[in-house]
Amino acid sequence: MADNVETKETKEVAESQSAPQQASADLNVSDLSAIKSIIDVATQRGAFRAPELESVGKIYNKLTAFLESITKKD
Repeated sequence: MADNVETKETKEVAESQSAPQQASADLNVSDLSAIKSIIDVATQRGAFRAPELESVGKIYNKLTAFLESITKKD
């Protein structure tokens, strides 16, 4: 009997760990602006290795251009 309980609990834990969590898709301009700031601070603090800087810079530039285009429309 105890084996059945442990098996059920083990299955429930395994299922909860393997099931993808549904995240809310609420992403707005202020969130993107915060991400831009996070990238800026992380770069200044040396959080990225030299080979990673090119891709980080590209994403940062795309994000900056997008935010500028959004604010011009308002």
